[in-house]
Amino acid sequence: MTRILTGGVGKAQVAETLGELGIGGLEITVSSDMEAAMKLRAGQADYYLGTCHTGAGASLGVLLGVLGSGTCHTFGRRVPTEEDVAELLDSGKKVFGFGMDQISDTAPVIAHAIAARNA
Repeated sequence: MTRILTGGVGKAQVAETLGELGIGGLEITVSSDMEAAMKLRAGQADYYLGTCHTGAGASLGVLLGVLGSGTCHTFGRRVPTEEDVAELLDSGKKVFGFGMDQISDTAPVIAHAIAARNA
């Protein structure tokens, strides 16, 4: 089971969007950013998807501070492709931030790339 935490301003909407995808093997949990950082650090979660109004930094502020830049990536206002996400996953990224107005476009792309990697 792959454990994905959601956080930030649109955390409930991200969790709902991911749940509606019906991808097997994903456990989605709404979290605070500090709780997520501690769970990721302790190996109690695998990935984090965080949202803020711009997707430029506040979506990942605490996680970046606790986990470091090597595990975090923000898409800002850009919607990634599954290939973009796969490359980031290959490089060790497991914390992703994006704008809350991009949830319906970005969250599914990230979830599908994670599911494909862990299949």
